[in-house]
Amino acid sequence: MTTPPVHAFVHLRSEGVSVLLDCTRGRLPALAHWGADLGEVSAADALRLVEGGVHPIPHNIVDEPVRVALLPESWTGWAGRPGLSGSRGGRDWSPRFTTTALTVAGRAVESPGGDATVVAGGCALVEVAAVDDVARLGLLLLVELLPGGVLRSRARVTNLAATAYQLDDLVLAYPVPPVTRELLDLSGRWGRERSPQRRGFTVGVHLREGRRGRTGADAATVLHAGTPGFGFAHGEVWGVHTGWSGNHTHYAERLATGEQVVGGGELLLPGEVVLTEGESYTSPWVYGSYGTGLDAVARRFHRYLRSRPQHPATPRPVTLNTWEAVYFDHRLEPLVELAEKAAAIGVERFVLDDGWFGSRRDDHAGLGDWWVSPEVWPQGLHPLVDRVTQLGMQFGLWVEPEMVNLDSDIARAHPEWVMATGGRTPVPSRHQQVLNLGIPECYAHIRDALFAILAQYDIAYLKWDHNRDLVDAGSHPDGRPGVHAQTLAVYRLLDELRAAHPRLEIESCSSGGGRVDLGILQRTDRVWVSDCIDPHERQMMQRWTAQLLPPELLGSHVASPTSHTTGRTHDLGFRAATALFGHFGIEWDLRRASERDLAELSAWVAFHKQQRDLLHRGDLVRLDFPDGSMTATAVIAPDRSRALYSFASVDRADVVLLGRLRFAGLDPDRRYRARPLMVGTPPSGLFPPPWWGVGTAVGQASGGGPEGAHAGVELPGRILTEVGLAHAPVDPDHVVIFAVDAVG
Repeated sequence: MTTPPVHAFVHLRSEGVSVLLDCTRGRLPALAHWGADLGEVSAADALRLVEGGVHPIPHNIVDEPVRVALLPESWTGWAGRPGLSGSRGGRDWSPRFTTTALTVAGRAVESPGGDATVVAGGCALVEVAAVDDVARLGLLLLVELLPGGVLRSRARVTNLAATAYQLDDLVLAYPVPPVTRELLDLSGRWGRERSPQRRGFTVGVHLREGRRGRTGADAATVLHAGTPGFGFAHGEVWGVHTGWSGNHTHYAERLATGEQVVGGGELLLPGEVVLTEGESYTSPWVYGSYGTGLDAVARRFHRYLRSRPQHPATPRPVTLNTWEAVYFDHRLEPLVELAEKAAAIGVERFVLDDGWFGSRRDDHAGLGDWWVSPEVWPQGLHPLVDRVTQLGMQFGLWVEPEMVNLDSDIARAHPEWVMATGGRTPVPSRHQQVLNLGIPECYAHIRDALFAILAQYDIAYLKWDHNRDLVDAGSHPDGRPGVHAQTLAVYRLLDELRAAHPRLEIESCSSGGGRVDLGILQRTDRVWVSDCIDPHERQMMQRWTAQLLPPELLGSHVASPTSHTTGRTHDLGFRAATALFGHFGIEWDLRRASERDLAELSAWVAFHKQQRDLLHRGDLVRLDFPDGSMTATAVIAPDRSRALYSFASVDRADVVLLGRLRFAGLDPDRRYRARPLMVGTPPSGLFPPPWWGVGTAVGQASGGGPEGAHAGVELPGRILTEVGLAHAPVDPDHVVIFAVDAVG
C-alpha cells in the first residue's frame, strides 16, 4: 500500500511571531508566512492565505506559479539560487523531492487525503522527511520556533545510491515580503569588528561569503532585510544568521519576477563533502529573527540565548586579563602583585594570557606545546594559581589549541599534522600554521594535553584563541580540503571538555572579535568583542555585536589610559562606562595605576556588581538619534521597573545643544524618577541642566546622595519616552549615565 503524500499546514506561534508552513500535496515545506502573529488560523484560512499569494502568469515565465520551498528547487522553475547543488559526475543534479513524513513536537502527522489540516503549536520542532527516488537522495528538514520567537532550520541530505554523490552547496532560504527594500549587514576588520553597512535590496544576489575557515572580523553576522529607513525602533525587519564557525554564506536575492529571499549555509570547498552510500551531510542551523526595528530582532536572539540550559546562570565574574599588562613577560612576582591589586579592587577572575607554555617567549615559537614551561615556571603554575585562589578569585588560562608554530616540538615531531595542500606550506600568519584536528591522532594529542592541564590546576576558565585564517587548509596526505572536518573537530573537542568539566567556562576569542556566531556560542560562554579596547571604538563595536548576542556574552574590559591599539588617551570614566554594558573586566597594568585611579576603578567595579543583574538580564535598547555625535544605549528590566541609560558623546556636534533626549522603552503608564549617576570623576565639559536638581550636582552611584525634588525628576513614562529631558553637554569621548526607577 502506497503511503499518501503529506498534506498539512503547520502553524507555530511564539512571543508575537507566527510561522506558517505549507506542507501540502507532498511538496517540500514552504514558508507561507513568517512575521507578525496571525492569531488562530483555520485550515480554510491557511489555504486562502496561500492561494492569495499565488501570482498570475505574465509573459515569458514558466506556465505554472513558482513555489519557493525552504530548500528551493530548480525543477519548479525557480530561477534563483537552488537550495541543493551537487551531482554524481554530472547526473542527479536537479532533485525533485516528495515528502514522506511530517512530525510536529514528536508526533507524526497523518495524511489520510482530502482537505489539509492545520497542526498548531507554540515553540515546537517540525521534522519533514522527503525522498527523490530517481536521484536516490533522502532529505530531512528541521524547522523550529524557539523561545523569543526565533526561527531556525537545517537540512540533512543522505545518499541512497551505491554511486558517490558530491555535495557542492546546501543553503536554506526564507522568503521575505516586497516591503523589504533595504539590506543591512555587518563588515569590519581587525580592531574594528562589526561595522554596519546598508544598501538597496535590488535585483540580483547580495552574497556574503566567509572563506577564512572561521567566522572573520568581516563576517556579515546578521543579514537584515527591512522596510526603507528601518532603525532600532521602527520598520519591519527580517534578519538571518548562519550558526557556523567555518566557511559560510549569508545571502539576499531578489529576482526579476519579484520574489525575495534571505538565507545562508555552509560554504563547501571543492570535493570537501563526498557522500558514499548511506552517508549524510547536515547543514548548520540558519536562524531567523523578525520584529519591528533592529532592537526587536536583537531581543529575540537574546531571549533565545538566555533560555538555553547552558547559558551562564551565575553572575558574570569581573575579569582581569594579563595580556596588555605583561605580554610575554611571565614572572611570578609581578603577576602576584598584579593579582593582589586586582583582588583589592573587587576583581573575581584572573586570567593568565599567552606565554606560559613550551618555548613561547614571543609569538615565533612554542605554539602547540601545551605544557607549562619549566624555564619560566620552575614550580609550575601552582604558586600563581594558589595565590590567585587564596585571594578569592578564579584562575583562567589562555590557550590556542588549533594553532602551531613550526618552531615547536609538536611540529617537528609531526609535520604531517600541519594543514597544507599542493606540496607547500601555507603562507604564515602571525608566524603560525593550523593543526589539523581532523586527523584522529592530532585531535587526541591536543585533547589529552588540555585534559592534563585541567587535571593539574584549578582552572575555572579558558580563553580559547584562534589567531589566523585557514589558508590552503588541506589534510595529509592527499591535500583534500579540510575546513569542514576541522570545524566539526573543534566542536567535538569543546563538547568533550565541557562534558568532563561542566563548571569550566570558555571564551571564544579569534584575533579579537572573530568567530562570533551561534555555532561556537553553543559551546562557549562569551566572546571577546575585539582586541581593540579603545572605548571610542568599543562604543560602536559593542553596539553592533549586540545585534546577535546579549551584553553578558560580550567581553568588555576597561582599557589602559592610552589604548595599545589606537594610541588614543581617555579618562577612566569613559573607559569604565563603556565596559559597563557587557561582561565587565580589566585589561590594564594595575601596578602602574595611581591610588586615585585604583579607588575610582574600585568604585566602577562595585557599581557594575550592583547593576549586573539588570545589565545581564534586561532588554537592550539602542536609541535612534539623528546626530552621529551621540551614541545612546539602555538596558531595561523585563518588568519595566528600572533602567540604566548611557548617553555617550563620541564626536563634537555641529550645534551647542542637542535638545531633549528621549528615554525609550519605558512603560508609558507608570511613573518614573530619572536621575544622573556619577561614579568617580564627573565627565569633562559637563553642563548639568536644571532638571538634575536645584543646588546639587548629581545622585551617587551607590544610591545615596540627594533625593526627592533635588535628585532628578519624576514623570510618567509616556512623557520620558515621547518628549524626553534636556541633554547635558559633555566633551567628546565622555559618558553620562542615568538611572530611571519606577515610583510606587
